Amino acid sequence: MNHNALHSDTLVFFGATGDLAYKKIFPALQAMVKRGALKAPVIGVAKTGWNLDQLKARAKDSLEKHGGLDPEAFDTLCGLLSYVDGDYNDPATFQALCRQLGSAQHPAYFLAIPPAAFGMDVEQLSRTDCSRNAGVITE
Repeated sequence: MNHNALHSDTLVFFGATGDLAYKKIFPALQAMVKRGALKAPVIGVAKTGWNLDQLKARAKDSLEKHGGLDPEAFDTLCGLLSYVDGDYNDPATFQALCRQLGSAQHPAYFLAIPPAAFGMDVEQLSRTDCSRNAGVITE
């Protein structure tokens, strides 16, 4: 398969409330929005008991401290952002993620989590229909 011809239509990042997301991912996502390189939905996944508004507040704080908040790009990013809360050991988390993905055909999964959790997340994804035509990115 020619990966250059296949663009992801949704970005899912595990560890959405963690340090890597706070210091690097949110600033990178905002920069991608500013360049016009990010137009696809972005789904954050974490197990903190948060809701979407709390994730957006964390993203705003992240940008203010690690890259500079661009209000217009941030508003666009917030419009793309959604959130799934749940434990990575729980199949219900991945079922909720599949529902959130909706009609996405080529999701990209970014694992911004400890390497020890990679296998569990990939295994859980493989048990769902959410893994067809998907790519996995590790940090």
